[in-house]
Amino acid sequence: MAHDMAHDARLRALEDGLRAQDPRFSEAMDAGEPCVPREYRRGRAWLLLLAGLTALGVGIGIGHGLLLATGLVVSGLAVHLFDPDRPRPRGLFSRR
Repeated sequence: MAHDMAHDARLRALEDGLRAQDPRFSEAMDAGEPCVPREYRRGRAWLLLLAGLTALGVGIGIGHGLLLATGLVVSGLAVHLFDPDRPRPRGLFSRR
């Protein structure tokens, strides 16, 4: 009986940790409609990568160094967003 209570406490702690880490995923699981966990949501990264590569291509095409450099920087930032273990921002503009 004590073993079951310890097991339930560990499951509750795991559930609370998941709820704090990714509330959208946790709420979707509670509703029975699972969504993709935060680590695999990469829509913004793909959009930023597309914009960066576009700027890079146009910069190469027209020979504009500043546009080319901007495309390289934006593409580099986008690639960083594909890392599932990257630290999550906390502050004024972070999504909760």
